[in-house]
Amino acid sequence: MTRKLSNKAASVEIKKDQLRKIFMQFDENHDNVLSSGEIKKAFKHLGATIPLYRAILGKKYADGNKDGVIDMNELDDLVEYTYKLQYEIN
Repeated sequence: MTRKLSNKAASVEIKKDQLRKIFMQFDENHDNVLSSGEIKKAFKHLGATIPLYRAILGKKYADGNKDGVIDMNELDDLVEYTYKLQYEIN
């Protein structure tokens, strides 16, 4: 399944692996762990109206071990949560 990113010039389909790459580009310290702040920045990039709210819900959905961050074992759950929201990037 794919979701569409919209652009004034053209629409581009986004896949889950592309969402994964978007999240990982916000791993500022390259530790393969996403903090709340990094997740918030990713949701802002995706166009969330209230990125902090989406980051909180995304972390709640994906943080299986409840350590307050999203590690590589939990990233697919965060991607799944985000994919269901069907964001469009302009």
